[in-house]
Amino acid sequence: MRSEAAPQPGGLERFASPGKGRGLRALRRYAVGELLFDCPAYTAVLAVGERGSHCDGCFARKEGLSKCGRCKQAFYCDVECQKEDWPMHKLECSAMCAFGQNWNPSETVRLTARILAKQKTHPEKTQSEELLAVKEFESHLDKLDNEKRELIQNDIAALHHFYSKHMEFPDNAALVVLFAQVNCNGFTIEDEELSHLGSAIFPDVALMNHSCCPNVIVTYKGTLAEVRAVREIEPGEEVFTSYIDLLYPTEDRNERLKDSYFFSCDCRECTTKEKDGEKLKIRKLNEPPSAEAVRDMIRYARNICELSLDKMGAVFEDSNVYMLHMMYQAMGVCLYMQDWEGALRYGQKIIRPYSQHYPAYSLNVASMWLKLGRLHMALENRPAGVKALKRAIAIMEVAHGKDHPYISEIKKELEDH
Repeated sequence: MRSEAAPQPGGLERFASPGKGRGLRALRRYAVGELLFDCPAYTAVLAVGERGSHCDGCFARKEGLSKCGRCKQAFYCDVECQKEDWPMHKLECSAMCAFGQNWNPSETVRLTARILAKQKTHPEKTQSEELLAVKEFESHLDKLDNEKRELIQNDIAALHHFYSKHMEFPDNAALVVLFAQVNCNGFTIEDEELSHLGSAIFPDVALMNHSCCPNVIVTYKGTLAEVRAVREIEPGEEVFTSYIDLLYPTEDRNERLKDSYFFSCDCRECTTKEKDGEKLKIRKLNEPPSAEAVRDMIRYARNICELSLDKMGAVFEDSNVYMLHMMYQAMGVCLYMQDWEGALRYGQKIIRPYSQHYPAYSLNVASMWLKLGRLHMALENRPAGVKALKRAIAIMEVAHGKDHPYISEIKKELEDH
């Protein structure tokens, strides 16, 4: 049962957004941190790597989960969760037994199989489709290049290979449309440190258009998506979320949008490019690098994760987003190698420019404060750990809501230390 009051009905409406197609508009004022609406997943799949630590049905993180007695690969909170998930899990249960270690469909294929099953068993509109139906999803089929079409055909082949004994499929053309719709409208569910937990379809959330200056943020409570204001929203104002990581400069962001969603953004930040100078900051050198040398370094940084930070640091300031990108990768390596001191050094270099470059109440900033807090605690620096964890909580209370289980867990960490 949710402890936060449900959003008032009639506070939002679907409308024709000029130049953007369908959109979502506020009919009343929303304050920062206020819940606009929530949306249960139309369907969702837990990442294979999270099985055993999260419930396959509700995505709850807990110990002592019960194992599926047949495939022994799916885990649940209790019998209730298992029964509720069975209509979806049965698509995979016997197949996982039959294929053994060779059962390896992608999350996109698994998610699409569940959509097909849901559409067959629940042809009527679901609770997740109050504003937008799955069948209304945009596919951008006419914009797919040969490479993207080939990837979809590979997914279709995998769908037939792993699920044909348990499902009937529409024809190939219909499957191409469905996979294209999933690619454009699917969501990644992440935990409090932005680690990947699984994939899901949230139709009403998919109605929101993109802006690099979003006024809402989407967070997850298990398989429930929650949309909260991160800026004051006035009546008549369109509700915008962000589809991409906002760390990067305008050109980079728009390339990512074009590649995945087939449009360019015309928000204030993309028009003015006011943050690009700071995001692309170059060191003051006796002989400034040429524009061509800077462009070459950016291409190098975007494409080669093993790029030497020393080489980049000779040109870029530490606040340059491509330096931050590489430091984040290096921090991840340190965490993997359990080099806590090394991870902390990188994190401390990252957090200040992150706070400058990202919008207010960014999950990326909260996640970095959370990592820093836990690293300080592990290294027995409690004062610094408490300070960092409290900074994370301050952001998360707006983005996630004060009653979110993640916040309760972090507060318990503070009490236990």
